[in-house]
Amino acid sequence: MDSEEKLPQDQQINVELPEEVAEGVYANLAMIAHSNSEFVVDFIRLMPGVPKAKVKSRIIMTPDHAKRLLQALKENVEKYEAAFGKINGGGEGPSFPMNFGGTTGEA
Repeated sequence: MDSEEKLPQDQQINVELPEEVAEGVYANLAMIAHSNSEFVVDFIRLMPGVPKAKVKSRIIMTPDHAKRLLQALKENVEKYEAAFGKINGGGEGPSFPMNFGGTTGEA
């Protein structure tokens, strides 16, 4: 998750980043659903004035990994804000139907 995630001293992970993945994909909305065994995160690109949004990437993870991702995001937001100032977020998000793209809360 986080580049600073602690691993035992004798363990190393060799991470390969293919060129097409390294380019990244822009998304400005995430929809999260879950079941008792997994979390599904859809990263979506929502464009102003366009009634149809497109899922650009879907990530499926275990509840344990979802919790570690939450912690890694929290730590990285804190580091970002320490370096660059407070992020003015948390306001009202985009307006769309709550069942946009399917059900929420359950997979």
